[in-house]
Amino acid sequence: MSKPRRALGPRSRIPRRILIIHGPNLDMLGTREPGIYGKESLASINERLGRIAKRESAGLETFQSNHEGALIERVHRAKKQRISWIILNPGGLTHTSVALRDALAAVAIPFLEVHLSNIYSREPFRRHSYFSGLAVGTICGLGGRAYEFALQFTLHPN
Repeated sequence: MSKPRRALGPRSRIPRRILIIHGPNLDMLGTREPGIYGKESLASINERLGRIAKRESAGLETFQSNHEGALIERVHRAKKQRISWIILNPGGLTHTSVALRDALAAVAIPFLEVHLSNIYSREPFRRHSYFSGLAVGTICGLGGRAYEFALQFTLHPN
């Protein structure tokens, strides 16, 4: 007869490791089309998310690149690092990158897709995402707060 399993207490939980990936042009936040993307910088968003993660005793890493290959390589490394969740804002690659989508499918790490603007209320070409079908969920149109909502979900998914 096997022993009954003890419930995991807060100290015995597996550490949560979350990776936030920011795609092309997101390094320009705060100055790039502020009427669409807001006035908050990427550094400010990352700092706020870092404070939330620290308060929740979770590891958080952020990564931004304007290069599709670098983003793909970062997704591949996430598997080796045992990242628990990915929060992804693919930027303009949302509508074009089968390769980044395939990288996410290959590593099989759960992820949330985030967009600052509401991609469904913009130009027709922006309304299609190669990622939504794989993502656990998509949050869009809420500015920088979309990242916060995604982070909260990854910290408390149940």
